[in-house]
Amino acid sequence: MKTALFVLLAVVLAATAVPAHHSFAVFDHTQTVTVNGTVTKYQWTNPHGFLEVDYQAADGTTKHYTIELTSINMLVRAGWSSRSIKAGEKVKAIVAPLLSGEPGGLLLDVTLADGRTLTPPVPAANTFKRTPEKELK
Repeated sequence: MKTALFVLLAVVLAATAVPAHHSFAVFDHTQTVTVNGTVTKYQWTNPHGFLEVDYQAADGTTKHYTIELTSINMLVRAGWSSRSIKAGEKVKAIVAPLLSGEPGGLLLDVTLADGRTLTPPVPAANTFKRTPEKELK
């Protein structure tokens, strides 16, 4: 009886320890966009980090763009930290946009104001076609 209870408990704990994860199918693999703007927030959160950026649209208004990063675990292994990017910093982000057309996408690389480029470890990064720079409107 104790063995059966232990096995049942182990199965329940193992099932709850497996986190849900989405694929990168929601992002456009056929084009990239360039977001030149100011970081409003760099979220070092699980299951994925996020970069929130405000940019100036062609009509002069300020627009907001949400950029998803890979997992914190993968970012740390690639040398990123919670202090890699700071709010208020000017950045140029190359992004695979959302297929839905909403203002967001997946970060493929970001160039900081000091000229350093950070590249997140995106799984199957070669499946995202880099297109000539096209700034958001």
